[in-house]
This record gives sequence, C-alpha cells and structure tokens, in this order.
Amino acid sequence: MTGAQPTGVLDVSPVIPVVVIDDADTAVPLARALAAGGVRIVEVTLRSDAALTAIERIADELPDVLVGAGTLTTPAQVKDAVGAGARFLVSPGSTPALLDAMADTGLPYLPGVSTASESLALLERGITEMKFFPAEAAGGQPFLKALAGPLPQARFCPTGGITPLSAPNYLALPTVGCVGGSWLSPADAMATGDWTCVTQLATQAASLGLT
Repeated sequence: MTGAQPTGVLDVSPVIPVVVIDDADTAVPLARALAAGGVRIVEVTLRSDAALTAIERIADELPDVLVGAGTLTTPAQVKDAVGAGARFLVSPGSTPALLDAMADTGLPYLPGVSTASESLALLERGITEMKFFPAEAAGGQPFLKALAGPLPQARFCPTGGITPLSAPNYLALPTVGCVGGSWLSPADAMATGDWTCVTQLATQAASLGLT
C-alpha cells in the first residue's frame, strides 16, 4: 500500500511529550498543565492499562490539545487507539501490517525507524515523517546528519534518551521537526499532582522552538 502520508505532527511543538499514564484521573490535569506551558500535544503510550481511557478523556475534555497514541505495535492497538479518540499515531518500528493499519486510519502517523533501509522503505510508501527510535542508542545526531545527505526529504522526530540539554542540538538539524521527550512528565510530579512543575517544564520546552 502506498500513498501520501497525512503530515503536520512534527510542526505542532518543538517537543512532543511522551507520557505513561498509570491513573486515568491524571490525564486531563497533565494535558492541561502541558497546554498552560504552551505545549498542546501529547503522546500517551500504550504501556499501561489506563492508557486508552486517558486518551479518551483528553480527547473529550481538551479538544485544543492534540492527543496521540504511542508504542503501537499491532493493528489491533491501532484500532483501539482510534476508537479512544487518538488524533495521531506513533510506533517504535515498522512492519507492513502495522503501516497498513496506520495508513488506513487517515490520521497522521509517525512510524519508527532506526536505519537507512527502513527510512528508504517508508519513503517508497510516500511516508516522509518518521520517528527515529531509539535515538541516542541508534546513533543520535551524527546518524541523522549523515542520513540527511542521501535522504533530505525524510523528516524525523527523534525519541529515546533525549534530554533538555541535547534537544536543542537535535532541533538544529534540518531534517528534525521536533523531538520526543519523557522529561516533561516526571514520575514524582505525576505521583504528587505537581502540575505547576509540569507547566514550567512545558514552558521551557516550548521555548526551544524560539532559538
């Protein structure tokens, strides 16, 4: 299956928060705190039993926040994420069945790649926006710099091991639209409901796009 990929996710925010939500009751306060800091996008990973409910609540209560589902590894998960109200989809890797399932939704999606061959395979399908994962372990900034030569049309959201200190260096690369980061939702802040901390981290992350 080939065809144009719905795009635009890479241009919403310099950082896409990648979050694990164990308690669905924290989903809306978290998303609201991120939005208060200028980050109106969040990727909820399907790594907890509360994930789909969390996506549903954010989608229902905060329509101005672009909520997506991450860590999608099967077509069944894609179907569940769409049913919950996800507005974009993210996978850690790419298989033909998974790519077909994501493409069939009509939603923007970021399939994962970590090699030149995987990137080429996606470009053959008309997919130009990708998740580079696991970014640091797979070669980091030097890899993306090298790949930009032969594949300048590919754009990436590097995710995996990125910190507030390394994020600006990634964002300076011409083929990087944004980065994915888990640091905007620290476990201690999530556990105690310290949404002020989340808003402060989001404000700092949003400012990365101004440099």
